[in-house]
Formats: sequence, structure tokens, C-alpha cells
Amino acid sequence: MAAHASVQARGVRARAQHRSTTSWALPLTLGVVLGWYATSIVRGGGVLTGGQLALGLISGAVLAVLCFGLGRVQKRLPVEQAAAAYGVLFGGSIGFLYSLSGKSVLAASVLGLLTGAAMLAASFYAFYTRRS
Repeated sequence: MAAHASVQARGVRARAQHRSTTSWALPLTLGVVLGWYATSIVRGGGVLTGGQLALGLISGAVLAVLCFGLGRVQKRLPVEQAAAAYGVLFGGSIGFLYSLSGKSVLAASVLGLLTGAAMLAASFYAFYTRRS
């Protein structure tokens, strides 16, 4: 009986360690990808300048911090609010990247709204089927 309890504790610890690594590695990766992509959009094949590099670093850092924070509080939020938060974060990121390409604010807003709504629906489905 005691051996079973110790094996179960190891499994819980291993899962907690995996979650802690994923909790910072995934936001960091998303931030790097968004920052790199934002820099490449603004650069347009030309020479990289300090302002373009700063835009990429700041936008990537902001996304990474927001993703990390949302990952920390998502379990405490109701399913609807967690799904809406992911939809807003995803739609805002896509709209921001699209606006960097020189398109109008209206076009970037519409694309951000559409992709955010799609992410809201997908994340609501994922959260609802896993939490029930």
C-alpha cells in the first residue's frame, strides 16, 4: 500500500515539472516567433535597423508576458472567459502583424476579429470538453 502512494507522488511531481517547463517555454517560443515575424514584415527585405529590431523585441516580449500570464490564470477562469481571453490575444496578435504590412486599420481589425472569433470557438471547444 505504501509503495503505491510513493509511485503516485512521483508521477504528480513529474507532471508538475513538465507543466512548469512548458509554462515558460511555450510563451517564450511564441514571443520569439512573433518578434521575428514582425521584424521581417517591417524590414521588407532591406537592411535591418535599430528601430525595426526594437519593434520585434518589444512586440515579442509583450506577447510572451501576456501568454505567460494567461497561462497562469486560465485554470481559475470560467470556460467562457478563458476562451475569450485566448481569442482576444490571438486576434490582436494577428491584427497587429497584418497592420505592419501596410494594410488599412479596418482590414487589420476585420482580420483580427475573424481570427479571434475562430480562436474563441476552438479554445471554447477544447476547454469545455476537457473540463466537463
